Amino acid sequence: MSDPVPQDAVPQDDGPQDAVPQDAVLQDALPQDVGVGTVLDHVREPEEIPSAGIVSFRNVRKTYNVGEANAFTAIDEVNFVVEDIEGKGEFVSILGPSGCGKSTVLRLIAGLEPQHPPTVGEVRVMGRTVERPGADRGMVFQDYTSFDHRTVLDNVAFGLECRGVPREEREESARHWIGRVGLSVENDQLKYPHELSGGMRQRVAIARTLILRPRIILMDEPFGALDPTTRLNMQDLLVDLWREVEATVFFVTHSIGEAVYLGDRVYLMSNSPGTILEELEVEPPNRPALEMQREVPFQETVFYIRDKIATLEEER
Repeated sequence: MSDPVPQDAVPQDDGPQDAVPQDAVLQDALPQDVGVGTVLDHVREPEEIPSAGIVSFRNVRKTYNVGEANAFTAIDEVNFVVEDIEGKGEFVSILGPSGCGKSTVLRLIAGLEPQHPPTVGEVRVMGRTVERPGADRGMVFQDYTSFDHRTVLDNVAFGLECRGVPREEREESARHWIGRVGLSVENDQLKYPHELSGGMRQRVAIARTLILRPRIILMDEPFGALDPTTRLNMQDLLVDLWREVEATVFFVTHSIGEAVYLGDRVYLMSNSPGTILEELEVEPPNRPALEMQREVPFQETVFYIRDKIATLEEER
């Protein structure tokens, strides 16, 4: 009689295997360097830095219509921290599949309803729990948000007017920022929004935000409706303005190239309910967008993120 075959030598049929979680797929065997970026081995959490950070999320979930049949969780278990870098600020880009909760993250930082408050967890700005919108945060939306009945000058000066700044002083400051965003003070200050192109109206929206000198600037697809050439020009302009105001910027976009060019840091989100899957540190934009975005290392980073998002989209 022959010896029995050991059980572990016989191929076993264990039946269907559980699907590999999407975060395991993305986190497995991460490369250290990818083109102009470095993929961190994990997403940094608030307790990992000595200071409170300028923005931190701790175990944040946002569910709409809680307890109802149509309840929907947009984001879940979101944890991250962005440091407060004195005299500079960071530019943080947020990418992910459609509907993953990018804008929800932005509006929770802003303290805007109905996204605010979180259902679970805590959102902090400069060490304090976010309770409402504040002057320390400014927001630029994709939709053109200028007041139709106000001139460019009055639109840009609106925030200072709300603060009670005297007319002469606020108009002088508004003219400065009209010029800084690339509009003509002489030709454009007395125009109304309907007389401006899309790119010009977004310049007005950016000037209206920057005139208030917020510590944090939140930008939700601000260039999404612009033509490609204007979009590249606006990217270069935004880099110059960001360096001048030394603010921390959170930038939501569907354009991977735009996110990699502008960002010091890129967060990659999962499918809904969204969480942060990866954190990348990226080389700063030290040359024009048109030039940098043609380079091979830059494209390597773009393709890496593109493939990750494509994988996520296929899993939906």
